[in-house]
Amino acid sequence: MKIGCPTEIKPQEYRVGLTPNAAREAASHGHEVIVQQGAGLGAGFSDEDYAAAGARIATTAEEIWAEAEMIVKVKEPQAGERKQLKRGQLLFTYLHLAPDPEQTRDLLESGATCIAYETVTDARGGLPLLAPMSEVAGRLAPQMGAWSLQKANGGRGVLMGGVPGVGPANVVVLGGGVVGTHAARIAAGMGADVTVLDRSLPRLRQLDETFGSLFKNRYSTEGAVAELLAEADMVIGAVLIPGAAAPKLVSRAQLSTMKPGAVLVDVAIDQGGCFETSKPTTHQDPVYTVDGIQHYCVANMPGAVPRSSTLALGNATLPFLLALAGKGWRVACAEDPHLQAGLNVHDGQITNAAVARALNLPLESIEKALAA
Repeated sequence: MKIGCPTEIKPQEYRVGLTPNAAREAASHGHEVIVQQGAGLGAGFSDEDYAAAGARIATTAEEIWAEAEMIVKVKEPQAGERKQLKRGQLLFTYLHLAPDPEQTRDLLESGATCIAYETVTDARGGLPLLAPMSEVAGRLAPQMGAWSLQKANGGRGVLMGGVPGVGPANVVVLGGGVVGTHAARIAAGMGADVTVLDRSLPRLRQLDETFGSLFKNRYSTEGAVAELLAEADMVIGAVLIPGAAAPKLVSRAQLSTMKPGAVLVDVAIDQGGCFETSKPTTHQDPVYTVDGIQHYCVANMPGAVPRSSTLALGNATLPFLLALAGKGWRVACAEDPHLQAGLNVHDGQITNAAVARALNLPLESIEKALAA
């Protein structure tokens, strides 16, 4: 199979869909790998690294979109890229379609088959291709929040760990999954007073057994959220419903109950955000203020550390990449129900139930798509 990897064009996105090691593995399995010139530079990989791994270097992205049978990326295709997709082509990347009707429409019109990293599952009920970026984003969230808390950046001027005689920052983490756990660990490691809220009692018990007194946890209710908001210096939104839009857990009206200069870090912004006042921002202009509250809502947080992120993502995607290229997407998905769960769009139809519900679009059964 011809596997193409174009340079990411989303603003301040420095990750790349294929590492040189992944290119080498694919080439060793007999596949032709085409990488756009300069695609890996942001993550520290040169064209020479890819050429040595057996990849062909293409001068332009247009060559890759025209030739490749499978396109491997990191972020969702931008408008200009979507116009180059064609029927029968396979796209393997993050999509986050639920809050993005424009992208969804373009993908449907293209006739391409689109498998989303974020809805591929595993035998433990996890999301193995989302997990590495969730880990990175979770660990980054307290760092970005701490920066936003500095007075010169518009925040309250609170130090995460305090100093002797002065208390630490109060940090609230909404969601105890992968993002929330990593965010809580880092925030607590910075010396903050951290509370994690979640609606799963088994998950809260697991956090308590694993981390003990490193941070606190509470069962999430509207009352608990409202109570903790009033004391919070930082709130990290870390909720996820696979494939669906994130629930809005903090309303605009509640911002008035918070301390002026407090910070909201919305890691769920890729799925529409879990604060009513959230809107996507970029690394270049990451923070805005609503009613005196700082909002950090960068939609590609792991792009800030592209070397670490690319290596972590590449480790996770490689087995699925080889299966898709070696067997074709129909056979690979038929044999692996976890990869099958990643199928979001095929031949002008939505094949993921959560995406169809979120966008009020008809749902095509995966069985029908596989049998076509």
